[in-house]
Amino acid sequence: MTVSEIHVTEGGGQGEALLDVRDLKTHFLTRAGVARAVDGVSFSVTRGKVMGLVGESGSGKSVTGFSILGLVDPPGRIMSGSIRFLGEELVGANPRRLRELRGSRIAMIFQDPLMTLNPVLRIDTQMLEAITSHDPSVSRKEALNRCRDALGQVGIPAPEARLKCYPHEFSGGMRQRVAIAIALILDPDFVVCDEPVSALDVSVQAQVLNLLLDLRQQFGLTYLFISHDLNVVSYVSDRIGVMYLGNLVELGDGEAISQMPLHPYTEALFSASMEVEGDRDRIILSGDLPSPAHPPAGCPFHTRCFACEERCKTEKPQLREFEGGRFCACHLVEKRTGKKPVAHNEALEGNV
Repeated sequence: MTVSEIHVTEGGGQGEALLDVRDLKTHFLTRAGVARAVDGVSFSVTRGKVMGLVGESGSGKSVTGFSILGLVDPPGRIMSGSIRFLGEELVGANPRRLRELRGSRIAMIFQDPLMTLNPVLRIDTQMLEAITSHDPSVSRKEALNRCRDALGQVGIPAPEARLKCYPHEFSGGMRQRVAIAIALILDPDFVVCDEPVSALDVSVQAQVLNLLLDLRQQFGLTYLFISHDLNVVSYVSDRIGVMYLGNLVELGDGEAISQMPLHPYTEALFSASMEVEGDRDRIILSGDLPSPAHPPAGCPFHTRCFACEERCKTEKPQLREFEGGRFCACHLVEKRTGKKPVAHNEALEGNV
């Protein structure tokens, strides 16, 4: 049974699936050929939980996030698959409907807050626009009160005075807090966080991560948290999906994955994030990430895999479920870890 036949649900099938992504394929037409940026990804996210997506640059994690929001521009295109938000299909939805959902129900926090903030406009002008574009009937006084409260909720001191400031008058960490306030000002249900702390200093990263977790607890938010940093993803996520070359190669409970990765790529990511003396215990991957326009035959990771066998070079592994609600796309899971695959019968199909 392949992953497209299994409902891969965040949290082991417990609770309401706010977002359900099935067999998503988003490709880009380039001079080098068709780049399969996202090549058949499936997962679901339960309301109130944090689903982390991790992988190297070029793995397809950010394109997955942009696909969910309908922000993939030419030459990119969603080729096939399904993205359901509270049961509503977003793939092929009317652009006007997608604009209505963005901000009001689904929001995004970008790596660079200046992708949200216009450098030549005051903060109050930008926050007011975010409110009135979705609710023109709200009075200016009420909208300004909401702006002030939103800045206060993200830890901006003297929020009423800071509304009159321009983006350049804030530090990098404070700009990201303002961007978070704008993303949350319309009380969305679901927030895509695309590398929200990678451009910040380490000390500021911790502050912003804790802020996001506090806001999740306070407002019952659901996050898709995208990052190349496995330590960061492990800290914030209930469940982690590991992407490589447009494919989801491992999926499972965050704590379980950190204790025992099933996929060699996940193991290498954890190794790279560990603090070790020299290179004694570190896994060093050879070569670079292959081009998504010309992916290797067989397992997409086999050209860099330290555990590769002949079968891996010709046969692409499917994402299968293993003991403990873990999913992995590797031929060698049972051999390397002792974890046995779960045998699904027809009654279980679509309900994992």
